[in-house]
Amino acid sequence: MPRGLARSAGSHHVSFRSSTLALAIATGFLVPAVSFADGASTDMDSVVVTASRTERSLNQVLAASTVLDRADIERLQPRSLADLLGSTPGVSIANNGGPGKATSVFMRGTEADHVLVLVDGVKVGSATSGTAAFQDIPVDQIERIEIVRGPYSSLYGSDALGGVIQIFTRHPEGAFVPNASIGVGSYDTLRGSAGFAGRGTQGWYSVEASHDQTDGINACRGKPSPRGGGCFTYEPDKDGYRNNALSLKGGWRFDEQWDADATATRTEGRNHYDGTSSNFAESATQVLGGRLRYRPARDVVVTANVGRSEDLSTDYEDGTYADTFNTHRDVASLQADIGRVSSNTGLTTLGFDWQRDRVVGSTDYLVDARRNHALYAQWQGEFGDNSVQASLRRDENSQFGGKTTGSLQYGYALTKTLRVTGSYGTAFKAPTFNDLYYPDYGNPELGPETSRNWELGLRGTPGWGTWSVNAFQNRIDNLIVFDSSLSGPLFPFGGANNIARSRIRGVELAGDTTLGAWRLSGNATWLQPEDESDGPTDGNLLPRRARRTARFDADRSFGPLSIGASVSGFSYRYDDTANANRLGGYALTDLRAAYAFADAWKVELSANNVFDRHYETARYFNQPGRNWLLTLRYQPRS
Repeated sequence: MPRGLARSAGSHHVSFRSSTLALAIATGFLVPAVSFADGASTDMDSVVVTASRTERSLNQVLAASTVLDRADIERLQPRSLADLLGSTPGVSIANNGGPGKATSVFMRGTEADHVLVLVDGVKVGSATSGTAAFQDIPVDQIERIEIVRGPYSSLYGSDALGGVIQIFTRHPEGAFVPNASIGVGSYDTLRGSAGFAGRGTQGWYSVEASHDQTDGINACRGKPSPRGGGCFTYEPDKDGYRNNALSLKGGWRFDEQWDADATATRTEGRNHYDGTSSNFAESATQVLGGRLRYRPARDVVVTANVGRSEDLSTDYEDGTYADTFNTHRDVASLQADIGRVSSNTGLTTLGFDWQRDRVVGSTDYLVDARRNHALYAQWQGEFGDNSVQASLRRDENSQFGGKTTGSLQYGYALTKTLRVTGSYGTAFKAPTFNDLYYPDYGNPELGPETSRNWELGLRGTPGWGTWSVNAFQNRIDNLIVFDSSLSGPLFPFGGANNIARSRIRGVELAGDTTLGAWRLSGNATWLQPEDESDGPTDGNLLPRRARRTARFDADRSFGPLSIGASVSGFSYRYDDTANANRLGGYALTDLRAAYAFADAWKVELSANNVFDRHYETARYFNQPGRNWLLTLRYQPRS
């Protein structure tokens, strides 16, 4: 695969000065941006918005969903956002060499660019690679994450074949609540964060800043081409990483009918890695968001959103400029919610979405901009023990024409504590600019990927805890993959191609309970992600997906002292479509402890990969061995 494409698929970089950071954040309050979620006026601990673009309690949501709040984050002490997401059912992670390196998130066996990502309601990700820079989003700035598994193009359009991840940054809990932390750890890691938030009778605000730096590990053990792989070079040095992030949020309720909020986040990174034509990058990811809501009647809500997200990157080779990849995404939406789910007429949602993507950089693309607009409708209702959610959407893309997707979800309460659910949904994914036009790789003849997904679930909420099981099958046509068999002047290294058919079957289990003073939780996923094309790869497993994954967590508190452990297991996976390069299975054990020595002060210690297992999630790319992190945290409760 060409060097530039492999890099742009996971590392997004550009150089910006600190003054630009401050200016961009300030501009966020002058230029509103999209926010599908009502972060200003809802209790985020009990309301889920991602599964329906409306406010529903978690136990009402029909889709397979997982919610991680701030308490979960502090309890688990994850090293990164990828570590946190990897603790949930159906999610698999591939990382190219440790902290700050390109990170791919696979959901239910679909591709890494089949996961739609929102930050405070704003759709983020690179228009060239199609993926979000998970490695650059600091965990210390996250308040809550909603993960919805399954096809959601009928509400969100392209990208949501595997599911949707929505990340909410920190939110005020009281009149004035400051927070701060500082941490040191293995590989000369230094982390720090500080912020404050407040809420009054009409308005609220939040300010958060963070810094993360590490000397890292040797990212790649590859060899020079043509016999090598991975990074196609051998640079046995430490590949460090540095990240600075700032977020600002605020909102105001004018009266009982009108309220508004705005959000702005920016991260800037400096990343060393191993590569043939570049080995250092400067990056920036920026999200500007805002929302205006009008409630003319009790059961009528109209919400308007506009916004922008930017993914900016510049690469260097030994200090010499190499290339630039910048993408800009402008979005807007208008949504009306009429009625109530529990009423005789149910809740009807009507909406309009608009999106424009642009590519600006040193690489020439045959087409560097496109637009998409869509109309969508949804109906939700509850009748006795029955629950229904139906949605339909029509997208019109300036390159690929029209596409209609739909979803039908049904739930039936067998008892007060047991519910069965079933769903059918279709989804699509438009090819990225890299898929279509990247030099020596892109294939302008590619068609959009389409999918059909069936699912059956059972969940229980007995007095001792919760549990769920979900079985699904997802058939994807025209799956886009790297095809090394392509040859000719346009594809000297192979290129992007459509797989006629692929099929992903899976089962997810999850549960949690309290046993004595112990809090126990766990999940397991079985996947069968197969290529069903008529070519030589027919019957092969799709690359970088482990067929079996499992995780178990145990936590306990002894007054001010809390301890915990996590054990994760992953079966083998392949790194290529030919299934010639097998990555072995592995198991990891992480330990953690925290001690609250004062009302607002706590010290945390995490030890990860305590048995020093060697493993790879992407061929030739190393992963950290045994490592630790010690953190001092100040966080008074409101």
